[in-house]
Amino acid sequence: MVDHILKSHNKNLIIFHLVCPVKYRRKVFTEENQKTLKSICLELGIRYEYNFLEIGIDEDHVHFLIQTVPNIWISGMVKTIKSITAKKMFEKHPEVKTFLWGRQFWTDGYYINTVGQYGNLTMIENYVKKQGIKDYHQIHHQTPTLF
Repeated sequence: MVDHILKSHNKNLIIFHLVCPVKYRRKVFTEENQKTLKSICLELGIRYEYNFLEIGIDEDHVHFLIQTVPNIWISGMVKTIKSITAKKMFEKHPEVKTFLWGRQFWTDGYYINTVGQYGNLTMIENYVKKQGIKDYHQIHHQTPTLF
């Protein structure tokens, strides 16, 4: 179970599933450079308030499960992750350049989705619709505490 992040004026639980394919879908990941990528991400996390909960690496793409804070700009987060990991991977594993050219590690595109801990869209829609109905919360759900 993932803990909420408590800030001075909010309590939040924001998690993203990000998928980044390697340029041309080249199979560039080895056991060694996978460790490097994970290490780079952990360093990034400290600097930018991205908590990498999981990093799943396939030969030609990477799945990131990232917890962050509400004041981040989503496309900025993706750009930061992709640009810094690409630069560092080329520095630490120059052999990867034999599979990739044009100084690009990742494709321009990506997939991102939010991840919910407390239920799916239908469940939350019903929860919101039922606001103000007496005894609904006591019977059906426990409202998360705010601070």
